[in-house]
Amino acid sequence: MKSTTIKQEAVSLLQRLITIPSFSKQEEGTAAILVEYLKQWGAEPYRVGNNVYAIAKGFNPLQPTLLLNSHHDTVKPNAHYTRDPFSPLIEEGKLYGLGSNDAGASLVALVASFLISSSKSSNWNLIIAATAEEEISGTGGIEALLQDKNFIEQTKGCFLQENIHPHTCAIVGEPTLLQMAIAERGLLVLDGVAQGKPGHAAREEGENALYHAMDAIQTIRNISWERKSSLLGPVKCSTTVIETENKAHNIVPASCHFVVDVRVNEQYSFQEVIDILQSVIPPAVQLKPRSTRLRSSLIPLDHPLVKVGLANQLSYYGSPTTSDKALLPFPALKLGPGNSARSHSADEWVGIDEIENGVDLYCILIDQLTNSKLNA
Repeated sequence: MKSTTIKQEAVSLLQRLITIPSFSKQEEGTAAILVEYLKQWGAEPYRVGNNVYAIAKGFNPLQPTLLLNSHHDTVKPNAHYTRDPFSPLIEEGKLYGLGSNDAGASLVALVASFLISSSKSSNWNLIIAATAEEEISGTGGIEALLQDKNFIEQTKGCFLQENIHPHTCAIVGEPTLLQMAIAERGLLVLDGVAQGKPGHAAREEGENALYHAMDAIQTIRNISWERKSSLLGPVKCSTTVIETENKAHNIVPASCHFVVDVRVNEQYSFQEVIDILQSVIPPAVQLKPRSTRLRSSLIPLDHPLVKVGLANQLSYYGSPTTSDKALLPFPALKLGPGNSARSHSADEWVGIDEIENGVDLYCILIDQLTNSKLNA
C-alpha cells in the first residue's frame, strides 16, 4: 500500500516543483520542497548548497553503492511558450510545465523508487541525490556534493577514487524514453587565437591573422578521425564563433579569435584531441581548452546494471548530449522517462503514464541489481 501511494504521489510532487522557479543557481525553493518531502516519507535528507541527498539505512562501506541522481534546476522558458510555464496543468494525460520533462519526471520517479526500495534489505547501499546547476554544467552541483566533507564522512568515502567498489554505479535520470544511454559524447570547447601583424589594407603590409584563423578552421573542419565509435560515431568539430578586434575596414587584423565546439567520443581523451588538432593547424594559431570536465563516458554492456536492463528488454544507444553522467568518477547509466526532443521546448510536457512507468522500471532495476550476488 505504501509503495502504491508513493508512486501516485510522484505526480503531485512534480506539480509542486513546477510551481517554483528553479533556474540554475536559483534552486533554493525546490530544494526546500524536496527536503520536506523526503522527511515526510521517513527519510533523513541533507543539503549541500541546493543539492539534496538521503542515504538508505544500513550503509555498509564494504558493499557497492547505487547512486540515484537527477537534477531539479531548469533552463529559463523560451519566448514561444503559450502556457504559464509554472502552472502544472494536466490535460489528456499530459502534465505541462517548465522542467516537467527535463528532468522533473526522472527526478520524482527516482525519489519514489528510492523511498520504496530503501526500506528493503539488500546487498547494496542506496543513495538519492537531487542536484543543482546541471543545465549550466556548474560546479555547484553533483561535483560540489561529491566533494563535500560531511557527505564524504556519511558515505565513508565510498566515492573517493581509492575507495570505489568495483560495482559501484549510478542511474542518472534524464529523458531517454526509458531506454539505456550507455555512452555520452564529451564536450570540449576550444578557444583558438591566431596571431598576425597589423598593417594598412591598401598596401602589401602586415600579416592577416584572420587568414591564419580561416586556414585553421578549414583544416579542423576537414580532419578525418581514425577511431570511430559504434555508439557515438566520429569526433565532431564545429566552429561556432569568429571575431577580430577590428572596427575599421582598412586595418589588417593582428589577431583573430574563434571558438570550436568539439564533441568527443569515448575513443579519445581530451588531451589527444587537443594534440591532434594543434599538430595540423598553422603554427600562428594556438588552441586553449576552456574546460575538460565534461568528458565522454561509457558504461560497458557487461556491467551488472546494464545486464539487468538488457534482461528487462531495454535497448541501448549512445547519447549525443552531455549530462551529469560525465562528472561521475564511476560507471553511470543515463535512463529516465520523457523524451529529450521535448527538453527546453515551448509548452514542455511529460506523460503521466511515463512517470508511472518510470517508477516501475526504476524499482525493478534497483531490486534486481541490489539483490544480485556479485563477485567483487
